[in-house]
Amino acid sequence: MAVLSETERRLAWSEYMYDSAISNGSLGSLLKTDLRAAIDAMDDFLNTNAGAINTAIPLPARSALSTKQKALLLMYVVARRYNVEV
Repeated sequence: MAVLSETERRLAWSEYMYDSAISNGSLGSLLKTDLRAAIDAMDDFLNTNAGAINTAIPLPARSALSTKQKALLLMYVVARRYNVEV
């Protein structure tokens, strides 16, 4: 899967800022441009490591789950690991 489009990255960035403002009140001293760079870097990381993430899922789940289902699985594990609501 390719990295997110410029529009999708901008949406992720704005949604993260909105959600952070609601749940935490602020992003502290982090600049918007720094946050955007972090969004871009995480997207690039996921793109680069998609194969490793897929390989980490044991069979038969790896074969049975769609790419979308695997992404949702990853979201739930990360959210639970860091106590974030999905």
